[in-house]
Amino acid sequence: MKHVCVIGMGQFGSHLARTLVRMNCEVLAIDTDEARIEDIRDDVHRAIIGDARNYQMLSSALGESADEAILSLGDRNIEPSILCTLHLRKIGVSSIRSTARNDEHAQILRAVGATEIIFPERETAERAARRVANPNLRDMFSLAEDYRIMEVVAPTSLHGKTLAEADLRKKFDILVLAVREKSDEKFRFLPNPNIILRADEVLMVLGRELDLAQFVAT
Repeated sequence: MKHVCVIGMGQFGSHLARTLVRMNCEVLAIDTDEARIEDIRDDVHRAIIGDARNYQMLSSALGESADEAILSLGDRNIEPSILCTLHLRKIGVSSIRSTARNDEHAQILRAVGATEIIFPERETAERAARRVANPNLRDMFSLAEDYRIMEVVAPTSLHGKTLAEADLRKKFDILVLAVREKSDEKFRFLPNPNIILRADEVLMVLGRELDLAQFVAT
């Protein structure tokens, strides 16, 4: 089980902490606000009232158990996230993700040890824009370089065809990793090439973003 420390129990941090628990992670939640900690306490494995700028508190709380830490300390004051990142790096946490106020804040966080920067509003807006521009697009996840994993409703042009007949690797240079019906939450991975695609089919596909965009537009 992965051990994750989530620091900052605002709207983003608390939702993230609860989601990580549902995804079988052991979560430690930290916030200075007693009411927020009381609200999250029953939903995570441990919840501590504490100031992320305090090295001794962080060191004692994390020990050697945290695989990674995620900071969501708001955007009014950048000092707490910077100091907390410095402390986490000193403690030895190898993976440190943090929300950032802007690009300058992100540069500072990277300089002091953050391994990934999160822009919640920006990323949510970009995903929403993709779905507005392409109604069949369900979701998209970034990988290395410009590769993406995307969930998309099967385009009309594929209805009634098998995966083999669609030949998406040849036509668009994309791979179909899994399929599911809209009403089904679970994907069927590595689908049989003879499966027939229907109007209610959702595909999980892998490819470069430009190739994926061309596929969605068909």
